[in-house]
Amino acid sequence: MSSKRYPEEFKREAVRQVTDRGHSVAQVADRLGVTTHSLYAWIKKYGPRSDEYQVKADDQAEIRRLQKELKRVTEERDILKKAAAYFAKESG
Repeated sequence: MSSKRYPEEFKREAVRQVTDRGHSVAQVADRLGVTTHSLYAWIKKYGPRSDEYQVKADDQAEIRRLQKELKRVTEERDILKKAAAYFAKESG
């Protein structure tokens, strides 16, 4: 498995070959020596619908952040409930 990094302009040009010039993903990937998986990911990121993709990715990141925060706050609430019950029992 290669972890080769490609410059942004290389990726954009690969995407243009597919979206603007009509070459197939398989042809472009083979010619450039990249995987089709990588090329599809670049198309999502740099292609004509990339703004929609970025908005969706941002929304998903926000949802994950909020879920993580909700879990933390729920755990804190449960701890405080137990502490309140303990101290009510001790003082009573």
